[in-house]
Amino acid sequence: MIKNTIAALLIALALTGFAVAEEMKVNVNTATAEQLSEVLTGIGEAKAGAIVRYRAEHGPFLHADELVNVRGIGLATLDRNRDRILTEEPGQE
Repeated sequence: MIKNTIAALLIALALTGFAVAEEMKVNVNTATAEQLSEVLTGIGEAKAGAIVRYRAEHGPFLHADELVNVRGIGLATLDRNRDRILTEEPGQE
């Protein structure tokens, strides 16, 4: 009985962790390189730094698709992260 309860608890915690990870989003116009690399899949510190530099040189991203203009960011990387990318604060239009 205790073994089943512990197993159920561990499964519930694992599923909750996955749900939280899937819901993580990052604003590419305000995030630091560290924040970008933590949230976006396939984006390490170097590519995250490139995003921040591009943003500083060219202004804010109006749409997530503009990230492909950053050297090292391709369509596959963009598509993997599309649901995690914000270009404006939630609630703004």
